[in-house]
Amino acid sequence: MLDHLGIQTADLEASAAFYDAVLAPLGGRRLLDYDVAIGYGTDHPDFWISAAESGAPARESHIAFAAADRAAVTAFFETAVAAGAEALHEPRVWPEYHEHYFGAFVRDPDGNNVEAVCHRPG
Repeated sequence: MLDHLGIQTADLEASAAFYDAVLAPLGGRRLLDYDVAIGYGTDHPDFWISAAESGAPARESHIAFAAADRAAVTAFFETAVAAGAEALHEPRVWPEYHEHYFGAFVRDPDGNNVEAVCHRPG
């Protein structure tokens, strides 16, 4: 349904360093880099970060990235925490979502709730 998603960041450089690191275990990488916006993806940029254009405080967003397997979810989490991200929820099965939902949650440099999730059985 979605073609791409973009979020604004207070510090583009800090957010770029965060997403460069945490998207790598999920197969994502920086594909386009403009002065005020950076596009990430696997074949085309479907996730964008850009410099905030207003002085208004940002509202927390929830962003969930697909992971190929549970090991990628764990690698995402470990990479994010090693990069200084706040751990919100360690990797685990979330049976309240469905029996195979394996996810981990961290907070990015702008306070967004960022998740990696795998829907496959163990």
